[in-house]
Amino acid sequence: MAVTVGVLSTIAQLRRANSIGTEGISLATWVLFIFLGGYWIAYGVNQRSWIIVMGSLSVLPLQLAVIFRLKPWLRWNVSLRCLGFFLLCCIVPTFFWGWAGGVFGVGLAMAGNRLPQLFEVARHRGAMGVSVGAWSISTCGSLLWISYYGGFHLWAACFATCLSGTANITIALLASWRHRQSRQDMIRNVVFST
Repeated sequence: MAVTVGVLSTIAQLRRANSIGTEGISLATWVLFIFLGGYWIAYGVNQRSWIIVMGSLSVLPLQLAVIFRLKPWLRWNVSLRCLGFFLLCCIVPTFFWGWAGGVFGVGLAMAGNRLPQLFEVARHRGAMGVSVGAWSISTCGSLLWISYYGGFHLWAACFATCLSGTANITIALLASWRHRQSRQDMIRNVVFST
């Protein structure tokens, strides 16, 4: 179920980006999704959990499609900064403290990778490209993954997903508020222009 929810949330964001535009969507957040997905694939292989592997592999093409819409070739420095952040938060802790240390680092990176999206939504009054549904569905997916990790006593992964789930719901609420503000502005403009 968590894998399906992940696919649905990414489809929702891609559809919104294709139909409405990319205003407010953070390239850094989506590039980090790719790096973090690669880490989860490696972790899943190490844990012999094909569900974890499929969770990241199934959304990878969709995430790449969102990134393509954001034209990363125009801002390659964003991808380089994301790579540095990923190496510092995920690879270095894994090297020194093993998978458990790396997964705790991934938790921080997962929450941190949502910060650019939060800043984008806060910065763009309309943030029309950001899908409230996608981030709400992602929150549900986080809850499902927390149940999965807890059931298998994978506490580092559970912690990581708790952090990202909290960030997901925050983005969904902020984007919803921004969309409501944008609709009110449109109504106000129509009323005052007539």
